[in-house]
Amino acid sequence: MKKADIKNLSAGDLQIKLAELKAEYTKLKLAHKISPVENPIQIRDLRKTIARVHTELTNKQ
Repeated sequence: MKKADIKNLSAGDLQIKLAELKAEYTKLKLAHKISPVENPIQIRDLRKTIARVHTELTNKQ
């Protein structure tokens, strides 16, 4: 997700997106522990996206 896409979402949509991203992050981390994923940079990018969504959610409340 791009920063502009995140800014255009409402507070409710941001909460839903945050829950989805956290679930995906947990799943990816677990898969990486079992056997290394092809692109481990995905984990870092996902963590940064979660932080961006969380920051924007804090700003909107």
